[in-house]
Amino acid sequence: MTRRVAMTMTLAATLVAGPALAQDAPKVKFTTTAGDIVVEVYPDKAPKTVENFLQYVKDKHYDGTVFHRVIDNFMIQGGGYEPNFNEKKTRPPVMHEGAAAFGKGLKNEAGMLAMARTNNPNSATAQFFINVKDNAFLDPTLRQDGYTVFGKVVGGMDVVNKIKAMPTGAGGPFPSDVPKTAVVITSATLVK
Repeated sequence: MTRRVAMTMTLAATLVAGPALAQDAPKVKFTTTAGDIVVEVYPDKAPKTVENFLQYVKDKHYDGTVFHRVIDNFMIQGGGYEPNFNEKKTRPPVMHEGAAAFGKGLKNEAGMLAMARTNNPNSATAQFFINVKDNAFLDPTLRQDGYTVFGKVVGGMDVVNKIKAMPTGAGGPFPSDVPKTAVVITSATLVK
């Protein structure tokens, strides 16, 4: 067998295996008052982040929380507050894996799921956001830690787009960007 044929066969096997790996990715269904959103997450690219997120799903942490920060042409954020703006208790923060996930191809692009955090890169707990456009400025660089991307929307992007277009204003402790009509995550369940 020539080297070129061997390389071609290896490439073909990789291409066939690639989609199979994505099919094995865990999926979570968010049932919301605006419709259903299904995300798949990648433990092979951001293992600690995915483990953390899935534990919150299993603990039913997201049930009854709202998308409390919605910015059209940027992202929708949720997973931390109840409709009355009580912040839900969380576990200690997860280690930041932004650079590692980025190095494995995960970027803050439209439809990608990432961890929300404060200015401290190691402060992410339960809150997440879904990018509604390509936000390369959130990716890790030599000068910034960026935000850890760990999954993507595989169903219900129309619901994400509906949420991002909702009128927003002040609400609870937030001076802006809160949907005027609450979008509640009624349940988050592992579907695969």
